[in-house]
Amino acid sequence: MTLKIVENFDGSFTLEPQAKYTLFKLLTSEAFLNQICQNLQCEKVEFTELLFQPVPYSTATPKGMPAEFEKYQESDEYVIINVPANFMFTAKIFQPSRLCAIYRKS
Repeated sequence: MTLKIVENFDGSFTLEPQAKYTLFKLLTSEAFLNQICQNLQCEKVEFTELLFQPVPYSTATPKGMPAEFEKYQESDEYVIINVPANFMFTAKIFQPSRLCAIYRKS
């Protein structure tokens, strides 16, 4: 078995308007925001409406995300979470199969 090195991976995607609306509604629900706050032990979080598809680790993407999102991962003001699979299913998003969402801590 050999490893395949990925040099370039296109992480771009487009969500249908209804799927995006449903997903954003789930990601901003009071119960979900409270769950994030409880896990982070912070007072409040705000969804930035930024989503990205995780990408394979490579020399160009050593953190497994598009380079433009690395600044959020390195900041204490933000948190990156995996979008729950049941949210993806409820919003009828099957491609991409995984998404990450960025929240700002308050």
